[in-house]
Amino acid sequence: MFIDSAKIKIKAGDGGNGAVSFRREKYVAAGGPDGGDGGRGGNIVFQVDDNLSTLVDFRYKRKYTAARGGDGGGKRCSGKSAEDLVIRVPRGTLLRDAETGRLVADLSGDEPQIVARGGRGGWGNSHFATPTRQVPNFAKPGTPGEEMELTLELKLLADVGLVGFPNVGKSTLISVVSEAKPNIANYHFTTLTPVLGVVRLGEGRSFVMADIPGLIEGASDGAGLGHQFLRHVDRCRLLVHVVDVSGSEGRDPKEDFRIINEELKKFDPDLAERPMLVAGNKCDLTDDETVAEFRRFVEEQGYEFFPIMAAIAYDVQPLLNRISELLSKLPPIRRYEPEAPVLPAEDAFAGSRVTVTERGGVYFVEGDWLPQFIRSVNFDDYESLQYFQRVLISSGVIDALREAGVQEGDTVSMYDLEFDFME
Repeated sequence: MFIDSAKIKIKAGDGGNGAVSFRREKYVAAGGPDGGDGGRGGNIVFQVDDNLSTLVDFRYKRKYTAARGGDGGGKRCSGKSAEDLVIRVPRGTLLRDAETGRLVADLSGDEPQIVARGGRGGWGNSHFATPTRQVPNFAKPGTPGEEMELTLELKLLADVGLVGFPNVGKSTLISVVSEAKPNIANYHFTTLTPVLGVVRLGEGRSFVMADIPGLIEGASDGAGLGHQFLRHVDRCRLLVHVVDVSGSEGRDPKEDFRIINEELKKFDPDLAERPMLVAGNKCDLTDDETVAEFRRFVEEQGYEFFPIMAAIAYDVQPLLNRISELLSKLPPIRRYEPEAPVLPAEDAFAGSRVTVTERGGVYFVEGDWLPQFIRSVNFDDYESLQYFQRVLISSGVIDALREAGVQEGDTVSMYDLEFDFME
């Protein structure tokens, strides 16, 4: 089963809680606090696996949760950090935030991508000992791990894409120039999934070709299989438009050529600008005059034409040589740059609920929205820091701190962030 889209939920592991502990040892008076820190929660990591070719596994398992970090212990023992959860996907998978559509990662390379980070472990009470607070009876809880809903979309990585109407010989062509073994028969939609094949022309000369099935009129709107598989043309550096010049299906080759080009343009205007060669197949089923007329029609529109007989590999080599020559001059396969998250408007958090608790002179601020908000702020950037301060005011955090009795110079703790309160 070929599945090239899926939706899943992921949650990184929560951080472990810090420990409240005091050193108790014979002959050692007033040993003091020795609570250890909690361990880090596991990250959610995506890794390319070339043994996978579809997203079918994600149709049966839709929720992925990493392990939680261990809690801290006495004697300043830190909790164990959790192992990362590695999710393996086919090469060419795009990850998008299901809520906003933002591109999170393009899994085209070999390097693993951390998509959701585990929560930090909370500090043990040993961190809170001061000359005036020698017996801190509190510790910090671990911060929650990041979570989100993702849409996964597979866009095959191929140098060359074969496009055209069903039953024009695309599958036959890829079968004679590579080791690919597509289904071949004399009826429409024989090929129900994209087929990849490696074409080798000699030492150091090879490229990946993809047979894209299901293109008919209306493909960009979902007719046939086109809407499902047109996305796989998107990364191709070069297109080869295969046309049945004999009209053996009772269609006009010129009209076929126009319709497919129009569907590509409707799906993505950039595809209309993609370099394209035209392969006129089934030349043995028509006369030379018809082939010559179609050649003039194609060349008048600025495309190169190659008459072939794919079934017997006749005159296929000149087409392959030209493909190789063009690929050597074209940019590499397209990769998408992840998009930075958009910061919410400053008034988006107005009225958000927070709780302030004072323990041992430290004011702890908690709220469901705070961990994600804090992660979005770059504290090394002045403008981002100003944004952080304005949100604290608009969301009512500053007012809640004042109501709790905070004074200038007091310590404020927000999950893994700690600072001195300033008026």
